[in-house]
Amino acid sequence: MPLPVPDHVFSEGMPDREGASVQEAFELFSALAPKGWRVELIEGAICVVPPAHGEHEEIVSELNGQVRDHDKRVGRYTGIGLSLPGTTDDIRVIPDLVIAPKGSFDDQQEWHAPDAVLLVAEVTSSSTASRDRVQKIRAYARAGIPLYLLIDREAGEAVVCSGPAGDDFDHKSIHKLGTIVPLPHPLGFDLDTGAF
Repeated sequence: MPLPVPDHVFSEGMPDREGASVQEAFELFSALAPKGWRVELIEGAICVVPPAHGEHEEIVSELNGQVRDHDKRVGRYTGIGLSLPGTTDDIRVIPDLVIAPKGSFDDQQEWHAPDAVLLVAEVTSSSTASRDRVQKIRAYARAGIPLYLLIDREAGEAVVCSGPAGDDFDHKSIHKLGTIVPLPHPLGFDLDTGAF
């Protein structure tokens, strides 16, 4: 059941929404989103994602822990907004997990350039799977992010994308969940997906 919108939200002081650009509408949705909800702008579409459930978060936590155990010098970030180059407008995404050198996001910005990012990981949900498999691959490749790890729960696979080139990655390896998944440079370790 949709949540009712309080009358004061659309009272005086709110911008006229008629004729608003996609960017303006995105900023409005972002400002009004309840805590825990993510609002992303991907290829001109505003995507509103509800809070993840426990199984999803257990996988993100396990990924986070394995990266920490491998290299304590990198930061493991959840909830970090990335501003990526798009074909016409910027893309705004909040990946499930971002790996970057510690201190890469120690400012007050809401949206960050992807320059320092070593890996982004997405764990599919029924509401996000198609975007994670298609649009986000394009977005992360265009941004030059070295590694994209997709934990595709519906397909039972871990997809490792490396070598960003244009709108895609040069290398993709697909592994069944429950197996050991080699993550190439710049991380360079074996991820155990047995806990997924």
